[in-house]
Amino acid sequence: MNTSTQDAVLLLDPVNKGANFKPAARERGLAIVSVYTLEPAELHGRWTAHAAGDDVTLYASEAADVVEQLARHPYRICGVVPAMESAVHLAEQVAEQLDLPGNGTKLALARRNKAEMRRVTQAAGVRVPEFQVVHSLDEVPEAADRIGYPAILKPTTGAGSHGVTLLPDAEAARHLEDQERRDLFGWEVAEWLVERYVRGREIAVNCFSFEGRHRVVDMWEYRRPDDADYDLPYWGSVQIDDTDPDWQRVEEFTQTALDTLGIRSGPSHTEVKCSMDGVYLIETGARLPGGPITDQWARHSDIRPFHDALEFYLDQGRQPRLIESAPVFRAICGASAICNEERPGTLAVMRGLEEVRSLPGVDELLVTYQPGDHVPITRNTKTIPLGVWVSGASQEDVMMTLGKIRELVTIEFTEQDES
Repeated sequence: MNTSTQDAVLLLDPVNKGANFKPAARERGLAIVSVYTLEPAELHGRWTAHAAGDDVTLYASEAADVVEQLARHPYRICGVVPAMESAVHLAEQVAEQLDLPGNGTKLALARRNKAEMRRVTQAAGVRVPEFQVVHSLDEVPEAADRIGYPAILKPTTGAGSHGVTLLPDAEAARHLEDQERRDLFGWEVAEWLVERYVRGREIAVNCFSFEGRHRVVDMWEYRRPDDADYDLPYWGSVQIDDTDPDWQRVEEFTQTALDTLGIRSGPSHTEVKCSMDGVYLIETGARLPGGPITDQWARHSDIRPFHDALEFYLDQGRQPRLIESAPVFRAICGASAICNEERPGTLAVMRGLEEVRSLPGVDELLVTYQPGDHVPITRNTKTIPLGVWVSGASQEDVMMTLGKIRELVTIEFTEQDES
């Protein structure tokens, strides 16, 4: 029998940004039990130091296996945290088996699988794009022909735009030889969503919920340079505020979507498209946002992203701080993604980095490739050559800084692959 004496938090897939839950838990005096579900080659290849800071490190992908392994260790688990998108479904299963806070398992799959998310929300009257689920890429042309062009192809489980492909016409739908067969987490893709491409503003909405009450923390608009259709939204992004003409309808739509998906507690990240005929749900993740958002919260607001999120996962019986009062922002935040949109090649130099670092309002540069590295076409968050986090006193200041970054940065190749 487990004679637990020390309180601990159970972190599922605490890698990348999710590793920040570890110091947050330490500050609360909690031991750290981590479970890693990711495909082993992906986990050990990308995050070799993933177990750093763990008191207990477990590897499992089934709830029964997790609970069985936990029983062998002398800790009292106080909360179950999905530290990465890959673990949101499993976290609910484990939390329910341990009788700990969570959103329950009834709709847990709909909070992870985009096809099930579409079915549940559509049945409840939430507007979603017309869609069809396929289990082979050979089925894509017929599905896309039925739905109409442009269409979007995406894995039903994944993140970071990995494997998301714009299908502008029937010819594109019939040539998917280069389509990714594994998702961002290294798992083999067995199911895809083919859906109508919705034109309009794309807005990300970040919320915290407690006992069914939802607080919108902020919204970010993904901004492209023109009106062309796209499958990768990461180009430039900036916070919008409640004076924005779409704020109210997006806020109301998002709250309805959260209710429909059974998200009553914890952080969430919802992406929507604002079209002429209304707001459409693109997806909801029942977890903290990724990318620049948590970094910029920590720099420019009174939000402590990982500390505050822990309050929602722990069995503490009191209302979290972010529900009691709205966060205070000291600046408008934004980000730039400098992508390789031409053809793959070997990097010679990335010019303009020092000039960008010296710009007012530039907070952080994330350089993915070094000279000599092969740089593929940017198709997802893993293949963005340069990310720049920025801030300013106004949205106009942020947009001006994003424009200057694009003027300064150039990527030069020593050679270019023809394939």
